[in-house]
Amino acid sequence: MRISVIGTGYVGSVTAACFAELGHEVICVDVDEKKVSMINAGKAPIWEDGLEELLTKHAEKRIIATSDYDYAIQKSDVSFICVGTPSDEKGNIDLSIVESAAVSLGEAMAKKEHYHVVVVKSTVVPETTEKFVMPILESYSEKKAGKDFGVAMNPEFLREGKAVYDFMHPDKIIVGAIDERSYFMVAELYRGLNCEVTHTKPTTAEMIKYTNNALLATKISFANEIGNICKKMGIDTYKVMEEVGKDFRISPHFLNSGAGFGGSCFPKDVRAIIGKAEELDYTPKLLRSVIDVNEEQPMGMIRLLNEKMGELKDKRITVLGLAFKNDTDDIRESRSIPVIAELLRQEAQVFAYDPMAMEHMKKIFPNINYCDSAAEALTDADACLLMTEWNQFRRLDKEFAAMRTCLWSCMPLVIDGRRLIDPKELSVKIEYEGLCW
Repeated sequence: MRISVIGTGYVGSVTAACFAELGHEVICVDVDEKKVSMINAGKAPIWEDGLEELLTKHAEKRIIATSDYDYAIQKSDVSFICVGTPSDEKGNIDLSIVESAAVSLGEAMAKKEHYHVVVVKSTVVPETTEKFVMPILESYSEKKAGKDFGVAMNPEFLREGKAVYDFMHPDKIIVGAIDERSYFMVAELYRGLNCEVTHTKPTTAEMIKYTNNALLATKISFANEIGNICKKMGIDTYKVMEEVGKDFRISPHFLNSGAGFGGSCFPKDVRAIIGKAEELDYTPKLLRSVIDVNEEQPMGMIRLLNEKMGELKDKRITVLGLAFKNDTDDIRESRSIPVIAELLRQEAQVFAYDPMAMEHMKKIFPNINYCDSAAEALTDADACLLMTEWNQFRRLDKEFAAMRTCLWSCMPLVIDGRRLIDPKELSVKIEYEGLCW
């Protein structure tokens, strides 16, 4: 089938590449000419494991990119809206980019004679597809949804860093379509995957996405709350959660205590569903608590640092890990951001290293010291904060010997926000503090 993908960010580029791998012809549409050129050259506009290999394989064969909506719509049967849905100043969803895409799609569809299906893949709050996107399409195309064109909502459930794998090996595919024709056309696109395609209403599909992410975020904040309590009693929270996770009703996933969650999905999506609930005059107390715990959690790193060192002015503090998680260069809602901001407020000297995310973090903190390796960042450091679960940080050992030692313990101070290291297994003696253990 012929597909056009509107937006070539994280979701759009992965969707385009994977549909091409499934044998479809794909046209990527983006207003950013640099991204258009990169995709046509087989280069990935973002870092994602396996993405560039697929783009290289299919560029200008099954995948082409353009900024021309008219061309893309005329040459495709189904269009996926994959643009960003950031939070506004109040935390509610900002639909301005979705609106712009829908207007351009409607205008292009007005010039097309044949039936076309528009699929919202961007994460949007319930009722957005039918009450926001669909009326725009009807207005600008001067056509009738369900008669002249189809509409569906098809949420993504992709992990950053593993998105290509997750697309090709899904545990669920949800198509919220306004009618059977729209459903069957979208479902047909996934024929090559070994997964049942579930047909729902668009609002149900939208809610499934938010509920999925909100529950995972809730598990993380719950684990962190338990971890904070365990820390005060000297209990190993990881041992607690290891046993709790053996319960088949719970599972062991997303129960690791630490500095909290970040990224493009969980914080934004939980805030958006809170905003939607409040529009309906409902106060979602649990979801508010999920965000509150997450916002407070990284400050525990600073409290431990202050307890150990007192005043941080002019102290050299190393922050290892800037991406919100390992295997990505994404720093959106990274838990390192509030930590670095507080270190700077206390006038510490910040030295940082991350295998992939430093260029992005320089846009937020241009004046901290960025190092070429963890070893360089640790040299002469008064303390180290471990913030992102990169595997290379798990292998650190003798590098800690290059740090300055604490006056009270004569050992380097390491505060671990992700339980990356076991001090008993190191050849170098360190003063170690875990955030929740």
